[in-house]
Amino acid sequence: MRVAYFDAPSGLSGNMIIGALLDAGLDKSYLIRELGKLRITRYALRVTGTKKHGITGTYFNVALRGEDKQRSLKDILKIINRSRLSKNVKTLSGKIFRRLAAAEAKIHGVPANRVHFHEVGAIDAIIDIVGACIGFEKLGIEMIFCSPLPSGKGKIVHAHGLLPNPSPAAAELLKGAPIYSNGIKGEMVTPTGAAIITTLADSFGDLPKLSVEAIGYGAGSLNLPIPNLLRVFIGEAQIPTEHDAILQIETNIDDMDPRHYDRAIAEIMKAGALDASVQPIRMKKKREAVKLEALCKPDDKDNILEAVFTETTTIGVRIYLVKREKLRREIRAGNKISYLGSQTKKIKPEF
Repeated sequence: MRVAYFDAPSGLSGNMIIGALLDAGLDKSYLIRELGKLRITRYALRVTGTKKHGITGTYFNVALRGEDKQRSLKDILKIINRSRLSKNVKTLSGKIFRRLAAAEAKIHGVPANRVHFHEVGAIDAIIDIVGACIGFEKLGIEMIFCSPLPSGKGKIVHAHGLLPNPSPAAAELLKGAPIYSNGIKGEMVTPTGAAIITTLADSFGDLPKLSVEAIGYGAGSLNLPIPNLLRVFIGEAQIPTEHDAILQIETNIDDMDPRHYDRAIAEIMKAGALDASVQPIRMKKKREAVKLEALCKPDDKDNILEAVFTETTTIGVRIYLVKREKLRREIRAGNKISYLGSQTKKIKPEF
């Protein structure tokens, strides 16, 4: 399985993602030809080699010719869907823009179909998002992973004025992804970059096991104390399993009637948990207790917490982001079939 891992110590943006893919071997002429299928005019692409703190990389930029205009989600999807791009590129690009629209809609308190994009609806954002999807398809990337992302500090100049860093749109898009402050002033993660990576990445964390075939560096435009470069590793996964990241929510309980645990587990599962369980433990002062554990997707965290606090006596929980490796599964003729790569490993009835 061919995978890409983005190492982002100085953050990422849409043009840095494309720059990294170009530096790792994506053919520039092919990218330009495919982007031409959008039938967008009044822009020029700039692809140049650059050096940041002594490290070479590729800088990708979209130079506009004349004034650009605001576009709605409908306008953008029409441009993409009317193009001669592949079905896969259209699907992925549309998915990213719909996620952007949902984030903007929540921030501004309007329906997604009434959002009029500013920066993220401009030609350069369309090129960045569609171009990244073209690159992933051409390089045969089947899974994408990313390091935790730095938030940066200071203020950001935006169409709406000065905004906190990360911007409200980027912050909304980064929900569920691991972020941290690196203490550096500047916009580390742009809304376009956040939309691409959080929509397409299978998980965030350390470099997975892979046989590296290519490494690329995509340059940003900022002059930072560290190299403003996004590094991508591309290669074959050594273990042909599927990867993702989930939340593990747990708490210790020593003051609850044991007869109520079955109901608590049922309600936690109903709230969207992937699994829930209890196990006996022995606490300080020789107290007998129970550890309640629930596994869930990051987006379901709030529903799970509400169920835990409603159905149990606990007043606090611990939350961990945990990585999973699992066999690829499919349901066929009433059976759940599990695969390790192309090999069938398990078959059992699915009731």
